Amino acid sequence: MEWTRRRILLGLGALPLSGISGCDSPSREASNKVVSWPWRIPDATVALRKARWKALLVAREKLRPLHERPGPAQPGEWRHRYRESGQTFEEYVENNPTRPTAQRRTLVIQPIGPFDPARERILTQTIDYMARFFNLPTRREPPLSLDVIPTHARRVHRTWGDKQLHSQWILNRLLQPRLPADAAALIAFTASDLYPEDGWNYVFGEADLKARVGVWSVYRHGDPSQSKEAELLALRRALKVAVHETGHNFSLEHCTAYRCVQAGVNNLDEEDRSPLWLCPECVTKIVWMSENNIETRYEKLLAFCRDAGLDTEARFFSRSLEVLRS
Repeated sequence: MEWTRRRILLGLGALPLSGISGCDSPSREASNKVVSWPWRIPDATVALRKARWKALLVAREKLRPLHERPGPAQPGEWRHRYRESGQTFEEYVENNPTRPTAQRRTLVIQPIGPFDPARERILTQTIDYMARFFNLPTRREPPLSLDVIPTHARRVHRTWGDKQLHSQWILNRLLQPRLPADAAALIAFTASDLYPEDGWNYVFGEADLKARVGVWSVYRHGDPSQSKEAELLALRRALKVAVHETGHNFSLEHCTAYRCVQAGVNNLDEEDRSPLWLCPECVTKIVWMSENNIETRYEKLLAFCRDAGLDTEARFFSRSLEVLRS
């Protein structure tokens, strides 16, 4: 098969997710249906819940004009291959998504195998970005040797000769038993190539919507040591995969309504055309899920992008702040 993105595991399922994702504009009926539901969330007063909910809806509408619709799906793109229906902010909240708790608020990062110096820098930056993106503390665990992966969970690609690791084995047999008690999610990074099962060429990463584990690879992001431009390209790719897949750990489904980092992509070219930012529906989900302040979140992301030399993203986050404050 030519599928080159990742799959989302639904519980113990092993089929590609279809028919449940995206984030289209909410209907009046959907908004009315959900309007009283969030007030039942524990550990907050009714007045604060209502004020926060109203502020998020206002922010969502302010941000909409900054975002582009994706247009008709083209052959070879994810949306052309997979027909996914849509997930509004209201639907996300109503479906009782996986969220951090008082006891589970840390993004735990587990490196697997060695990273060369250039990829090590990208891993360090990616962990920093994830903390700002999800408004959660991060902790990096000591690296695990590739020797922890048994022979039956490895292969050499029959056409390309790439040495690959079995992503489902990593999720189910390596990460789930190691999930720390304080982890909102346990996320493995590797510089090795990944495959989910025979019949798939490779995946950039794979996440489980329920088990709060995920694994992603920087193997196909290019060689960041070649030049500053190559390093920035590899960094953008790593950031996109990391926040997209971690979003799945918090029950975000694929976005179909906007050009959005949470949209499904089918290959590296489609990945490069996708933005690093979330659309107005998906960012509202993340802010609600993480109990963040939306302006503070954009301030942190803007500072990161300026420091990293991600000029396009810095301009977008700066403009988003201007709109939110208007």
